[in-house]
Amino acid sequence: VTRPASDTTLARIIRMVEEAQSRRAPSEQWVEKFARYYTPLMVVLAALVALIPPLFFGGGWEAWFYEALVILVIACPCALVISTPVSIVAALTAAARAGVLIKGGAFLEAAAHIKVAALDKTGTVTAGRPEVQRIVPLSEHGETELLERAAALEAQSEHPLARAVLSYAEAKGVPIPKALDFHIIKGKGAEATVLGRPFWLGSHRLVHEKEMETPIAHNRAKEMEAAGHTVIAIGNDRHLCGLISVADTIRPEARAAVQALKREGIKRVIMLTGDNAGTANAVAEIAGLDEVRAELLPEDKLEAVERLVANAGPTVMIGDGINDAPALAAATLGIAMGAAGTDAAIETADIALMSDDLMKLPWQIGHARRTVRIIRQNIGFALTVKAFFMVLALAKVATLWMA
Repeated sequence: VTRPASDTTLARIIRMVEEAQSRRAPSEQWVEKFARYYTPLMVVLAALVALIPPLFFGGGWEAWFYEALVILVIACPCALVISTPVSIVAALTAAARAGVLIKGGAFLEAAAHIKVAALDKTGTVTAGRPEVQRIVPLSEHGETELLERAAALEAQSEHPLARAVLSYAEAKGVPIPKALDFHIIKGKGAEATVLGRPFWLGSHRLVHEKEMETPIAHNRAKEMEAAGHTVIAIGNDRHLCGLISVADTIRPEARAAVQALKREGIKRVIMLTGDNAGTANAVAEIAGLDEVRAELLPEDKLEAVERLVANAGPTVMIGDGINDAPALAAATLGIAMGAAGTDAAIETADIALMSDDLMKLPWQIGHARRTVRIIRQNIGFALTVKAFFMVLALAKVATLWMA
């Protein structure tokens, strides 16, 4: 047993669906507010129709009382009040059937107004199943020794890159020693004591910060990054021990999804990633993205999303990792890749894609825009019919059964 039943994915989905009822769409709130003023106004209008013609213009009491009843029946706001929630519930249900869990009408409507899309790289644009490509030992270390130290440090992590290193080490039959005094260097890597000696593991940037880069290491790292690989560096307290390159496959539907987002009216599609600029640019070119911001810490992603919301308009953030959670919360709309996403990302996001299919992104934007169009049609139709029948009632043409 790893957790109680109340923490299972199914239980969380049920809880989210229940909570969705309380997160009403702005149009729903507008209709209810409108009905609060509209209904008493119609009662007053009906009373005036019943009283003014007989009192001041010699009209028959019975005839005008009947027309007042006709106006009351016509004016009943049922169609107006029902039109929006029924559309929202139908849209939420259709989305759930398509594998898109929307946590409320407010988020469904927010999706209809999105102008900018920001995507994480690993696990979002890419499949999140990276594999080790090359191992480059340095400073007279061996390949097995390098892999052993890396696996010991990565054993504490849930990141896809860590899983790639561990899988490779297990496949090669490399023993994985226990890492002691483990701690994360936020957004950069990790440190621990392995077999009685301090080791660190992290990005190419961390090598610069520790001032351990050599010309050979620099050239090898640049070669790997130019090929679209992510570089993992391993070092100890004296020198850089070696480099491991890991590459993730781009989702086959990534480019088509980006093009479909633009057809749905998204002005800019941007990638925000903590990976190095070389790898990020290589991935962005294949996927057809407009802009890349690389080597971002979680707080940098958050700041980038906040700036996009402030300057570029309504922004959707799509991610899957715990480091994406702050940016998902800051965006106008947060979407989590649910199938392989972390609990933190799924809980924070407003929408979860349960199938991890990027083509669901443009589908969801289009679905939301269709829903908003239908809501406007419903409201417009209801008000037009009511206005038309009120004119007929005042002209003494409408009857109760017609109303």
